[in-house]
Amino acid sequence: MRLILLFALSLTSQAQAWTFTPGLICRLSHETPSARIELTYEPSIPLYSITISRDVPLPKATPFTMRFIGPAARVIATDRHRFNVDNTAVTAQDAGFGNVLDGLQFNDMAEAVLGGTTLSFALDGAAQPTAAFRACAPSAGV
Repeated sequence: MRLILLFALSLTSQAQAWTFTPGLICRLSHETPSARIELTYEPSIPLYSITISRDVPLPKATPFTMRFIGPAARVIATDRHRFNVDNTAVTAQDAGFGNVLDGLQFNDMAEAVLGGTTLSFALDGAAQPTAAFRACAPSAGV
């Protein structure tokens, strides 16, 4: 019985952990019961992106705002975001993401805001994967 409980807890922890995945395109991702956040970085361009998604449509609103709550609090916003076809995901891209990475690495909570909708992401365990994502470098081609 204890083994089953430990296994179930480990699956829950893994599914909700902040995850860095290196590669030609580096990824930093996290999932909550209500939403997903994924950052990508293509070092060869360079181009960063952040995508917030959920199973139901998001309001098509401007601006797309990210609030970071904690010791290095900040608010950033853009009107250069786009939605996927069914409005369940919003993406913003830029050549630099220092403010976003600082917000994720050095705070306690992140909130994505579109219109009257706020999606929250706890930043427990985000610092180390964010640091690895920040250090992502182009890899040699084959």
